[in-house]
Amino acid sequence: MTMSRDFSMTSMNDIAGRVLYEDNHIIIVNKLPGEIVQADKTGDATLMDDIRAYLKVKYSKPGNVFLGLPHRLDRPTSGIVVFAKTDKALSRLSVMFRDGKISKHYWAVVDRPMPAPSGELHHYIYRDTVKNKSFAYDSPDKRRGELQEARLEYRTIGQSERYTLLEINLLTGRHHQIRAQLAACGVHIKGDLKYGFPRSNPDGGICLHSREVSFIHPVSRGPVHAVAPVPSDPIWTFFAVS
Repeated sequence: MTMSRDFSMTSMNDIAGRVLYEDNHIIIVNKLPGEIVQADKTGDATLMDDIRAYLKVKYSKPGNVFLGLPHRLDRPTSGIVVFAKTDKALSRLSVMFRDGKISKHYWAVVDRPMPAPSGELHHYIYRDTVKNKSFAYDSPDKRRGELQEARLEYRTIGQSERYTLLEINLLTGRHHQIRAQLAACGVHIKGDLKYGFPRSNPDGGICLHSREVSFIHPVSRGPVHAVAPVPSDPIWTFFAVS
């Protein structure tokens, strides 16, 4: 197998080890904390470029590799990213994400317990594009500007002396939704300086992990289910094995 100068066998093996599901139309990959999914103003290398290179080598494709992104995952967040390998899958997956047809569960390590062990959070999100930050309000009239309804379900699934592990079922998909809604409750994700945690994590990520995704395949109509292993980090290891 001939490797390009920019995509080594080490890179090939790394991506292959993080593929959670793949068929002719879809590839699902476990993103690392701090890894950027698609190009932005930083100019940093992207997961999307690495996946294209991986597919190009794996299938010996001579030309450009089509790869579409039907949803987003924040740079500091780890876990599941769904990519489309065909235009048909991309258009259908985009609609499915938009219409809430895809079940998404997250794990979050937070600095204190929620007011109740489980429940639903219902807020109205204001996105400040200048600060690249969202703010969650209890009612829709607390701030002028465009507000979007945001809903999630949570339950407590782990506890240590200092931290709580939450499982979150995301019912809507808003900008920084989980981070903003938890912060509005006085609860902060470990490492998330932007939303109130006092210290950053060494890897530049935050302890928010896109853990599980389930949906009906947009082309074959069969069930798709993927679970992403947690990052290699002592706090995640503690909760994953406890």
